[in-house]
Amino acid sequence: MNRKHSNQIEQVHTRIANACAQAGRDPASVRLLAVSKTHPASAVSHLHRLGQRAFGESYVDEAVAKITGLTDLDIEWHYIGPIQSNKTRTIAEHFDWVQGVDRVKVVRRLADQRPDDLPPLQALIQVNIDDEPQKAGCTPGEIGELAAQITACDRLSLRGLMAIPAPRDDFAEQKAVFDRLYDLFAELRNHHPGIDTLSAGMSADLEAAIAAGSTMVRVGTALFGKRK
Repeated sequence: MNRKHSNQIEQVHTRIANACAQAGRDPASVRLLAVSKTHPASAVSHLHRLGQRAFGESYVDEAVAKITGLTDLDIEWHYIGPIQSNKTRTIAEHFDWVQGVDRVKVVRRLADQRPDDLPPLQALIQVNIDDEPQKAGCTPGEIGELAAQITACDRLSLRGLMAIPAPRDDFAEQKAVFDRLYDLFAELRNHHPGIDTLSAGMSADLEAAIAAGSTMVRVGTALFGKRK
């Protein structure tokens, strides 16, 4: 398994580097978030030994078990799942980043519940870029208000946007939706020059996301294999 993970992370880094070369970008401008949900702490530990530092989790209870069990490792934990109001305290207390802020109620709860002895919680606004009724995320028109609410909270730090577009097989179609997302990111940056993160692209479409300007790709299957 260790050799398999070593090969997989090398392949993902190569994909990122090749996509950046095609787009005329520095590979250092794209961060890899390893999506470790449903995979054991041992897999996280192994990827960490290979140099991976940022890991994404979607299931709060499972994530907390890993976080508390791996406190000896310098891991940056990202919460990337839908945010339920009754889970905000746990998220605020255990994670470094939260990707998926999509309503004012959640902003206020996360800010109120972030412990004072921790750094501000790094926050990304999730946009429902394809207007899918079953998917979390705000509308493009709601980004500005959410950004204002986040920046008004000293226990939160606005870092940018994230989105999970509907699956598409064609590269041009993938890039077109990521281009729309990047336009929203650029518009937000005009009002909040400090933001620096566009979290977009996964195992199946990271090349198109990078071509459109993504600065963070969230990769699970290509690193760990199919979910258990």
